[in-house]
Parts: sequence; structure tokens; C-alpha cells
Amino acid sequence: MRRHCILPIAVMIAISAAAQGDPWAALRLFEGKWEGPVTGKPGKQFSSREYKFELNGKFLSQRDKSVYEPKSPGAQTETREDFGFFSYDTNLKKIVWRQFHSEGFVNEYTLDSVSADAKSLDFVTVRIENLAPGWRAKKSYRILSADEIEETFSLAPPGKDFDVYTVARLKRVK
Repeated sequence: MRRHCILPIAVMIAISAAAQGDPWAALRLFEGKWEGPVTGKPGKQFSSREYKFELNGKFLSQRDKSVYEPKSPGAQTETREDFGFFSYDTNLKKIVWRQFHSEGFVNEYTLDSVSADAKSLDFVTVRIENLAPGWRAKKSYRILSADEIEETFSLAPPGKDFDVYTVARLKRVK
């Protein structure tokens, strides 16, 4: 019963905060630790995430560690990590997310859209470092409940449409 009451309250708070000019309203739900399975083109993996507000609430940090299942018996597991910082750009009047990957990529996203009910968010890259020019990436989030989110990561090669690369189903663990 308690969980059924939390989501409507969280959504109402987010919408109310947005109306009062809180640029972080759509992201406040993310604060905390999350875990869950990820499926997609690179194989099965398990992701652990943490989001927390830093420096007097001016920035939201994000850490992610994903461990991939071996692709064949006897193969080693592969671990990838990334961390990022969300900021509010007062000139653009947008949330900007800079994400640094262990593979050397740096993705710079902006929050491109938030649904009217604040349950869907889309971040689209404006720049990717250390990848051939023309590539784009998109992270789409669906808020399933106050304690569960689905993240879809899509890539688009130069001149092509976005294609789903991975889907993560994350549950709050703290």
C-alpha cells in the first residue's frame, strides 16, 4: 500500500517543483542507489548505479559499474564503468549531462524532453568525444514506480536513425 502512495506523491512533488522553477524536478527521483539487469547488443550485464546531489545541490553526480556475463565458457567477465555530472545551464535553460566512460568516450547530453506526467525523460547527445564525427546517442528513462526505472540507450551512426543498444531495468536498493 505504501509504495502505491509514493509514486503519485513523488510525481506531484516533481510537477509542483517544476512549476516553482526547480530545474532538478525531473531528476530528484534518481537520487539513491540502483541495481538491475541490462540486456542488449553487447550481451547480458548487471549494473550498479548511484546518483547523488553534490556541492550544495548544484550538481547531480552519477556512477555506474556494469559487469558483463562471459560470452563463452571459460571467458573472463568484462567490467565497464562510467561517471558523470549533471548541471543546470542557466543560458540554455537545460540540464546538461557530461558522462565519462572507462573506454575513453565522453558524452555530453542535454535533457531534450520530459513528458507532461514527468514519467519519461530523453537525453540526447550534443557532442561525443573520441568517436568518429556524426555519431549520436540517446538515453531514455521511463519511471515505472518510485523504486523502478527503465533506461534505454540508443545509438545512431552518421546519417542514420537511433537503434536500441541496451535496455536496463533498475530497482532502488537504497
